Amino acid sequence: MNFFSGTIHSLEQAVNRTALQQKMISHNIANTDTPGYKAKGISFKEALDSEQTKFEAIRTDARHLSFGRGHEAYNVIQKTGSAYQANGNNVDIDKEMSELAENQIYYNAVIERLGSKFNSLKTVIKGGNG
Repeated sequence: MNFFSGTIHSLEQAVNRTALQQKMISHNIANTDTPGYKAKGISFKEALDSEQTKFEAIRTDARHLSFGRGHEAYNVIQKTGSAYQANGNNVDIDKEMSELAENQIYYNAVIERLGSKFNSLKTVIKGGNG
């Protein structure tokens, strides 16, 4: 059962990440023509690096999972230092649309995998009788 719960938790975190990414991309697209608007995105790496420096863990067996697994943290960042329009707006609509499509494909894959895990769990609960 631990296999299922760990995998399902990881997939849940992936769904949360894609939902936040979708929100940021949609917000950027909605503000394409807003003067002075700076595009936003999410950054996971900086939050992870920051948190990992605070903890130390010792794995006593190679089969143990890495420390900190499942602690997802995202920072909303503002993309500065560029302006694609004369009004100071830096939303690149082509880039945002590309990221939107990529995020949607990733989301669909994660949801499909999550559904598969729940179907497997349902089969186990029913005793393999489908």
